[in-house]
Amino acid sequence: MHGFDDDDEGPTEDDGSPESLVWQLLALINPGDADLARQQFAAWQDALDDGDDAPTAVQRIARVIDWQSGFQVGADDTRALVQAIDELAARWNLALDWNGDPDDDEFHADQDVPSLLAVAFDGLAEHGYTLWSWETDDGSYAGWMTRSNERETMRELATMLEINLCLASEVS
Repeated sequence: MHGFDDDDEGPTEDDGSPESLVWQLLALINPGDADLARQQFAAWQDALDDGDDAPTAVQRIARVIDWQSGFQVGADDTRALVQAIDELAARWNLALDWNGDPDDDEFHADQDVPSLLAVAFDGLAEHGYTLWSWETDDGSYAGWMTRSNERETMRELATMLEINLCLASEVS
């Protein structure tokens, strides 16, 4: 089994291996919550050990973080997007202003996922967080949050893990 360092509860080796890179990513998207990062890392390892059929690293990661530290919603599912991002923001006691009432049907009739991602990006940036989106193969929208001061680290990790990642404000 894989070892953990007592200080950060992640892999004991920072050698650029996929295991080490995934741990670093999980630590970034779970700031201050090492227990959840460790649980997700263990689930990621179990998926590997069980022969998970996810063809890419990000798809396997998405499975272990969904609705805890990340989101993946259908191309037209603005309600699920608002709910997922509100849950992510609530982890840090943040409430977003969606520029309207997301409980109102008319609000969703006038919105699309990219415009709501941009609103969420701006709202989270005001509090020092960055909302990211990664490219999916099925046309859905997916992403996670990090602290804004860790943008460069996230970009580097995404590149090393071959994740096509962008700021949520850049999604079209």
